[in-house]
Amino acid sequence: MFYKDERLALFIDGSNLYAAAKALGFDIDYKLLRSEFMRRGKLLRAFYYTALLENDDYSPIRPLVDWLHYNGYSMVTKPAKEYTDSMGRRKVKGNMDIELAVNALELAPHVDHMVIFSGDGDFRPLVESLQRQGVRVSVVSTIRSQPPMISDDLRRQVDNFIELDDLREVIGRPPREPMPATSRDNNDD
Repeated sequence: MFYKDERLALFIDGSNLYAAAKALGFDIDYKLLRSEFMRRGKLLRAFYYTALLENDDYSPIRPLVDWLHYNGYSMVTKPAKEYTDSMGRRKVKGNMDIELAVNALELAPHVDHMVIFSGDGDFRPLVESLQRQGVRVSVVSTIRSQPPMISDDLRRQVDNFIELDDLREVIGRPPREPMPATSRDNNDD
């Protein structure tokens, strides 16, 4: 599936990978993920795509974004758009598909193999184009969730489908221990 001498690039659709891992019940250790693919080939770039809420005082994803930026990932972010749907619910929209596709097409002449961490069927035409340019394309997602997180069209198009659940032991973060109860929590006074 991978060759030691091939030049690799990773394209991580942050929200899609997060949702797939959550559906499988584990968290990704991004240091282990990067190390795993450095072991599989010559890793040229590891891109991580996410939208950020700019108007919030604290974004829960900000520490991850900062850590990834300092630890070898090329971060691609943009402000998320906030809106209220017809039912009055607050929604956030921040699709990064175009940014990922443009970066992949720009890098295509310099790599042998691209790994896309997303099951989004909108990437099928991108995969087709990359393959026409001689790039092998693998996709990491899952069919073990209900419903499956990968589009059937995308799965048929790629050269390799990598089941995210099969990577759990290699890139999964150990489960966190529950916080011990403090004496204040157990105070019966």
